[in-house]
Amino acid sequence: MKSEVDEDWLRDRLVRPGSVWTDVSTVATTGSTNADLAAAARAGAASGQVLVSDHQSTGRGRFTRVWEAPPRTSLAISTLLRPPPDVATSRWLWLPLLTGLAVADGIRTATGIRADLKWPNDVLIDGRKVCGILSERVERHAGAAAILGMGVNTTLTEEHLPVPTATSLSLAGADVEPGEVAAAILEALAEWYIRWLAGSDLRVDYAARCSSVGRTVRVQLSATEAVVGEATGVDAYGCLLVQVDGEQRAFAAGDVSHLR
Repeated sequence: MKSEVDEDWLRDRLVRPGSVWTDVSTVATTGSTNADLAAAARAGAASGQVLVSDHQSTGRGRFTRVWEAPPRTSLAISTLLRPPPDVATSRWLWLPLLTGLAVADGIRTATGIRADLKWPNDVLIDGRKVCGILSERVERHAGAAAILGMGVNTTLTEEHLPVPTATSLSLAGADVEPGEVAAAILEALAEWYIRWLAGSDLRVDYAARCSSVGRTVRVQLSATEAVVGEATGVDAYGCLLVQVDGEQRAFAAGDVSHLR
């Protein structure tokens, strides 16, 4: 069975001289698009690889959570990028954040629907999760690679939602064309990545789209440790800034829940 996303069409749209994207593959199903590109990165694959699948049988979210949906109800999109070695490792925290910006932009372009962000890895429509993001760093003697994975719920029905707080593009009222969604997201990701490589300050852009900012949030740091406070923004490294008991603290990682 072929993928719903036409590989030749997507490659023609994305791959051109000077583009971030250098090659595009689409498959009907795979275990994990992130795992596939991580293996390619370890084997020395060049920057700019894209893999799109209609279905993942062993997809993962953060903290090794299992992520799976019925075939052809979601899009798994992963990219392999190799930032230059002079880009500080501390700036890599921005990669999942700018991926979220790209997904929100792509959804708006392809469907007309507004999406917001929840720091650091979720894209929401009307407060319900439509996309999760998983970024991974792959180390190799020739240099590190970033694998940026997105799982977009396209035509999931209420019956198949993994949790009541999830949604899909079709449930939000979109007439979904998977190829257009994938292309719009990847075009937006290339633009945000180029801005990040150039050293642009993305804090204002991100805070304006992040529904965590200005809310009371719980940041779960471990199974036994959590803090509650008001999220006020993100810092230069992409850390979430939270006012906790009168003190502003910066968090580079953590599970965030919106409390109001």
